[in-house]
Amino acid sequence: MKFFNKNINKVLSVVLVVVSVLVVLQFVCSNGTLNAGETPTESAMARVNPNIRKIVPATTVSATTVPVETTTAKPKATKATTQPQTKATKATKATTQPVTTTQATVPFATAIPPKEPVDYQSQWDAGYLVAIDNPDKTYECSKVTLTDEDRDLLERLCMGEFGSGGFIGAALIAQSVKDAMCFDGYPTVASVIENCHYTGSTKIGTNQECIQAVSYIFDENKDAVQHRIMYMYNPDMVQSAFHESQNYILTYQTVRFFDRWGY
Repeated sequence: MKFFNKNINKVLSVVLVVVSVLVVLQFVCSNGTLNAGETPTESAMARVNPNIRKIVPATTVSATTVPVETTTAKPKATKATTQPQTKATKATKATTQPVTTTQATVPFATAIPPKEPVDYQSQWDAGYLVAIDNPDKTYECSKVTLTDEDRDLLERLCMGEFGSGGFIGAALIAQSVKDAMCFDGYPTVASVIENCHYTGSTKIGTNQECIQAVSYIFDENKDAVQHRIMYMYNPDMVQSAFHESQNYILTYQTVRFFDRWGY
């Protein structure tokens, strides 16, 4: 009888372990990919516009991460020879040069606490793809008209920088480029790539999600988030004290996006 009870206990222990594993897996799957420095309740994946399928009905919102190199703008913008169709705003001079390190763990920055309760629904209704906890209600970037050359280059850049991020990942990259053109006066996508140090390959082509993202951000003059975004990096690839010293906006998958302090 004692031997029988031991076997029963072993079986029950195994069943308990299996059930525990299944519960954990269900929890992770139901909350999406956990983002760098975020808890499930803070995850930007949980704040994606519920109408995303209506915005991009022909695409699939990807949940796969992809390496993204750091992108940092120089302190001063180069003088534009041909102004884009934007209300260009004078760029603030950067006081800290980008610095990356792999010698020590860089603590993740957090978003500025909102002064009032955040209304995600109003952000979604306005067409923003991801609701954020620190929206800038004064943020506005006038429409930028792309040449055919710029459009082709940007579509390929979105693929090279964050192609596996799907439509939303590509839209975040496209918005970053548009913001650089709006606020720093860069006249072309090529000048943004050069001066802001984008390193994503533009030689691997593009896909339908990137094409749609560029159209959404530029042709429809929409934005991925209600805030200017100027920098991004993937902490799974490199640690960057510079990026984490900037104004943190959101993490999508493992890619962290920032604005610089001040306009």
